[in-house]
Amino acid sequence: MLLLDTSVIIGKLISENISEFKGEEIVVTRVSVAEIEHQANMGKSTGISGIEELKELRKLSDMGEIKLKFVGERPNIEMLKKGKSGELDYLIREYAREFGATLITADEVQHFLAVAEGIASKLVRIKGKKKKIKIEEYFVEGAMSLHFKEGITPYAKVGKPGEFKTVKIGNKVFGAEDVKELAIDVIERVEKERDAFLEMDMQGATVVQIRDMRIAIAKPPFSKSWEITAVRPVVKLSLEDYRIDKKILKRLKTKAEGILISGPPGSGKSTFAQALAEFYLSLGKTVKTMEEPRDLQVPTEINQYKALEGSMEKTGDFLLLVRPDYTIFDEIRRTSDFEVFVDMRLAGIGMVGVVHATRAVEAIQRFIKRVELGMIPQIVDTVIHIEKGEIKSVFSLRIKVKVPTGMKEEDLARPVVEVRDFVTGELKYEIYSYGEEIAIIPIEKEEAPVEKLAEKAIEDEIKQIFPGIPVITEITSKDKVIVRVPKKVIPKIIGKNGKSVEKLEKSLGVKIDVREIDENMNFLIRENRKGVKILVDPSLAGKTISVVIDGTPITEVKVNRKGEGLIERKKKIAKTIIDALQKNKKVTIHLNA
Repeated sequence: MLLLDTSVIIGKLISENISEFKGEEIVVTRVSVAEIEHQANMGKSTGISGIEELKELRKLSDMGEIKLKFVGERPNIEMLKKGKSGELDYLIREYAREFGATLITADEVQHFLAVAEGIASKLVRIKGKKKKIKIEEYFVEGAMSLHFKEGITPYAKVGKPGEFKTVKIGNKVFGAEDVKELAIDVIERVEKERDAFLEMDMQGATVVQIRDMRIAIAKPPFSKSWEITAVRPVVKLSLEDYRIDKKILKRLKTKAEGILISGPPGSGKSTFAQALAEFYLSLGKTVKTMEEPRDLQVPTEINQYKALEGSMEKTGDFLLLVRPDYTIFDEIRRTSDFEVFVDMRLAGIGMVGVVHATRAVEAIQRFIKRVELGMIPQIVDTVIHIEKGEIKSVFSLRIKVKVPTGMKEEDLARPVVEVRDFVTGELKYEIYSYGEEIAIIPIEKEEAPVEKLAEKAIEDEIKQIFPGIPVITEITSKDKVIVRVPKKVIPKIIGKNGKSVEKLEKSLGVKIDVREIDENMNFLIRENRKGVKILVDPSLAGKTISVVIDGTPITEVKVNRKGEGLIERKKKIAKTIIDALQKNKKVTIHLNA
C-alpha cells in the first residue's frame, strides 16, 4: 500500500511513471484533496495541476492499472491556513502510520521526518534525461519571448533588445484549454527539476523560473483570460562586447561602487548587468545578486538570492552578514527596494542597481526625497544608460558648494549635485534645493534669440495650417529642425508622398524631421504649502496638460515659463491627487491638443 503526499500529486509523479506503480494500491488522504482544492480555489496553478493528476489517477484506477482509494477526514479551514507550518504534512504521516502504508513523497523534509518517526517512506525523483517542456517546442530561431493568450494565435518576438519583430507561430487560434495545458506542464516541472523554481504563486498570477526561462502565467480572476509569457535571453555578452571607453573601464575597476543601470523595458539592462557581474568576478571579487524572480544568467560562482520570506529588506540584512564585494540588485522598483539599496551602499558594499528609466537622469530622480540630497553622490556615483542593447551615456555624480548655473549673486551659493557626462566631462544637470523644492536643471548651451524666434515661427506656421494641435520644435542645425506633434497628426503634416512637408520646408527654408510628441510625459509631482506642483519640461511653457488617475482625466492645468503647473491646496482636486499618490494609483500627465 502506497500513500501519496501532496507534493507527489501536484508533480504528477505517479501517472508519468506508472510502469513503476502498476498494480499497486494507491492511497490518497482527504488532507491532500482539501489542500489541492484550497490552492485551486485560491487561483494557484499548483492546485490546478493537482486536480489534473487526481483525474488521471481515477482514470488509471478505472482501467485496472492501479487500485485507488481515499481515506481520512477532511481538515477544517484553520488547519488549511496552517499548511505551511507543517500541520498538514504531520497528518499525512500519521495516516501512513495508521494504515501501515509506505509514504511516497517528493518533499525531502517530509521524507526524513517520516524515516525519523519510524514510518516507511520513499523519496521520489525523476529518472533519466530531462524532457523538454511543451513551451520550448514553440521557440523559433532568435526568439526573445513567446506569447500565448486564449483567443489569438501564439506569437514570438524575434531579434534583440530594442530591435525585434513579431512573428506568428502557426495558424491555430488558442483556446483557454490550450493555454491551460501549457501552464500545467510548466507547474509540474517545479516539483520535478532541481533548476526549476516557483518564484510567485498568487491568486491568478504565477511566475516560474526554469533554467534560463522566466515564465509568467496570468489567469482569471487576475486577468480577463488565460495568458502565458515565456522569456529567455538570446544573447550573452561580456563587457568587452560593449566596446567600452578605456576611461569608463578604469572607473568601473577602481572608483565606481554605487552604479545604476538605467534604460526602458527590453533595452538590455539585465544583459549588461550580467556582463558587469562576470567582470567583477574576473577581478577576484565576491559577487551576489538580489532578484525577484531570479533570472539573471550568471556563473555558478555567483549565488542568486530572492526576497527572503517575501522581503528584500531581510535579504539585504542577510547579505550584510555575508559581506560580498558587489551585489547586483535586479530590479529596483518599490520604495523599500531603494531603501535596501541605500542601506547596503552606506554599509560599504558595492551596489549595482537596475532601474527602469527612459533617461539616465530619471534613475537619479528616484532617489530624491528618499534620501538627503547631499548623500546621493555617496550612494550613486555612476549611471550607465542602456538603449537597444548599447551604452547610450555614462554619467558621474559629485557634490560641490557653488552658485547654481544661471544665478548671479554669490550669496546664492549652496550644495549642488553635478551630473556630468563621464567621458567628455560636460556638465549635463545640476540638482539643488530651491526653496522647498529640489530642482533638477538641465544645463544647455544658451540658445541664440534668433533661434528661439525661428522655432516660434515654425510652430506658428504649423498651427495656422493645423489649428488646435500641440507643437514642439527643436532646431538641431542651421538648416534642420525637429517638429514634434501627436502621432495621429503626423500623416497630415507629411502628406501624400511627403508633399505637405516638402511645401512647408520650401516655405521656411529648413529641412523638417517630423516626430511623435511624448503625450504621456515625464514629470514630477511635489506637494508644498501652496498646493500640488507639477514639474514638466520648461519647453512646454504656455501649454495645457491633463492630470490622469487610473486612466481617467481629472483636471487641467497650464504650464508656466518655469515648466510648472500649480493646483492650489484649497481646491478639492489637490487632495484627490495627493491621495492617489499615497495609494500608489497610476498617475500620468498628458499634453492637451
